[in-house]
Amino acid sequence: MKDTLGVLLAGGAGERLFPLTRDRAKPAVPFGGHYRIIDITLSNCINSGLRKVFILTQYKALSLNRHVREGWTGIVAQELGEFFELLPPMQRTGANWYMGTADAVYQNIYSIGSEQPKHMIILSGDHIYKMNYSRMLEHHKETNAEVTLATLPIPPDEVSRFGVVEVGSKGEVLGFQEKPQSTTFRSPFNPDSVDASMGIYIFNTEVLLKALIADAEDPDSKHDFGHNILPNMLGKKKMVAYSFVDENKKGQALYWRDVGTLDAYYDANMDLCSVSPVFNLYDRNWPIRTRVRQYPPAKFVFGEPGRTGSAINSVITAGVIISGASVSNSVVSQDVRVNSYSDVDASIIFSHVNIGRHCRIKRAIIDRDVHIPEGTVIGYDQVEDKRRYFVTPSGLTIVTRDASLFENPVDPDFLQRY
Repeated sequence: MKDTLGVLLAGGAGERLFPLTRDRAKPAVPFGGHYRIIDITLSNCINSGLRKVFILTQYKALSLNRHVREGWTGIVAQELGEFFELLPPMQRTGANWYMGTADAVYQNIYSIGSEQPKHMIILSGDHIYKMNYSRMLEHHKETNAEVTLATLPIPPDEVSRFGVVEVGSKGEVLGFQEKPQSTTFRSPFNPDSVDASMGIYIFNTEVLLKALIADAEDPDSKHDFGHNILPNMLGKKKMVAYSFVDENKKGQALYWRDVGTLDAYYDANMDLCSVSPVFNLYDRNWPIRTRVRQYPPAKFVFGEPGRTGSAINSVITAGVIISGASVSNSVVSQDVRVNSYSDVDASIIFSHVNIGRHCRIKRAIIDRDVHIPEGTVIGYDQVEDKRRYFVTPSGLTIVTRDASLFENPVDPDFLQRY
């Protein structure tokens, strides 16, 4: 990995995660109580030996920048030339913000050139998975590829959510379609599935830079890897597929989650709550790191009948006090107080939340710094919830600090348009 540079795309607006992304970038959204979404990819980098990474940020990046600066820059040896470097749009090549994934890399072409890497790994900061990028780089070198795409199998009826790849019997890429409604592509290894791009690419640096320059000069381009860069390279450069090797070590199914929607984000968090979590945070051989905050240990108090502090099948983090309340099947972040006689089930509670007495909360996401008044009921009456909060079509309720803004909107479809 010494001659390899990682470029992590972390500037997406995350519209489909609204309202969680109203005040923060998508990769900065909390995950698993203790982490941010971006921590998963950054941990993969460290565990893979990738220690030179540019992190390209853009929208609402204050909390993301602070998290990376305070939690990650000290992990690598800067005196040895290692870095996790934040790069906001600096407009060196024009007056625009990042206009697409390819343009984001192109706008930092001078920073890339100063490192003179032999290979570049393009990563996304909004997926949940465990992957050893050094294995993929080894495959890239062994096949003498100029471009390598990481792929995983998906059902044919899900292709509209992915870039899909036609892979030959020897692993060569024969075709690429970005989010088609349907496709005739089928995996040569399993005729019942389609090989989908994971949005993880390895390029020979010279090949990528030439492609980025040509793309920047094309006025009709969307300046996107999936729409433009990869299709334009087909048949011109040696492009191979790399089948995802899962480091999660939990069962036979590959674990990779795109947490781009509220329901997908919720499901990924719920994966952590079972007795044997689907996504294993406790593997000492593949640790997940984050910025560590100093809080006292979690505490459970009162043991009276009907007033027992307890948490079952839940992730509970530091600074939490569950005071005579019941928490089940939930993820509770730092510095949360759940007061007596309340019941929290199948929910995600962000940090610095205070839940008053006699509350009932089910299938909800409570944003940080929210105070839930005594006797509040959330998740049991969708009609009432839609008057006060953001509710997804599946019935998941999102409560934010300014929930009053959602009371009695002039347009009754206001919430559902997001």
